[in-house]
Amino acid sequence: MELDILAFGAHPDDIELSCAGTLLTEINSGKTVGIIDLTQGEMGTRGSAAIRHTEAQNASKVMGVTIRENLAMEDGFFENNKANQLKIIAIIRKYKPAIILCNAPEDRHPDHGKGANLVADACFLSGLRKIETWENNTLQEAWRPKQVLHYVQDRYLTPNIVVDISAVHDQKIEAIKCYTTQFHNPNLDEPETYISTPNFLDGVVYRSKMYGKMIGVAYAEGFISKKMIGVSSLFNLINKDT
Repeated sequence: MELDILAFGAHPDDIELSCAGTLLTEINSGKTVGIIDLTQGEMGTRGSAAIRHTEAQNASKVMGVTIRENLAMEDGFFENNKANQLKIIAIIRKYKPAIILCNAPEDRHPDHGKGANLVADACFLSGLRKIETWENNTLQEAWRPKQVLHYVQDRYLTPNIVVDISAVHDQKIEAIKCYTTQFHNPNLDEPETYISTPNFLDGVVYRSKMYGKMIGVAYAEGFISKKMIGVSSLFNLINKDT
C-alpha cells in the first residue's frame, strides 16, 4: 500500500493537536493518509497506554485515515539511534509516502524535538539502497519522501507554510476530544496537567485563528521545512479559490 502522506507523532494526540486539520483537508481531496505514533504515551500522568490506544483509534475514525500504527518506543526515553531509525525506515519503505509530517524541531516536551530529528534522519537514510530492511522476508526497496515538514506544536515557531483548515476545523476539534483522559474533563478523577486545564484547547483554537488571520482565512495550521521549497511558476503560489 502506498500513501500520499504519512504523519509521525511522538505520542498519540500529537497529530490531532497539530496537523489533523491538514490531514482532514487532504483526505477530503482524495489523498491517502496514515499515522505512525512512536510511543504509546505510557508516561502520561492521565490515562494509560491501553486507554490511549483506544482514544487514538477513535480519533483515527473521525479523521478517516487509512492506517495507524504504533512503534512502541519508550515514552520519554527513546533515542535517535540506529535501531529506531531502522524501524522508521522500514515503515517509510512499506508505505512509500510522498510527504512526511513530523514533530516540531523543538518544543516544550523533549520527545517532540527528539522525534523530529529521528524521523527526519530516517527519511534521508531510507533513500540509501545499501541500508537493508525486510518485510515478510522480502528486501524492501529504498524510498525517500519528496518533502519532510515539521508541524508547529506548543511553542510558537514561525512557519514556512500555512494551510487553510477552515472547512474541517470543527472535525479537528472532534478528533482531539477523542482523547477523553488527556484534556479537560470534569467527570474524571485524574490529576490536573498542563494540557488538561480548561483553557488549553482554547489556545489550540487561538493558534489556528492567528495563522488563519495571516493568510485571510478563519483557521490554519503551520509547518516548517528545513529544505528550500521551490515552485515552477509564481502562479503556484496563488490559491485557486482567490
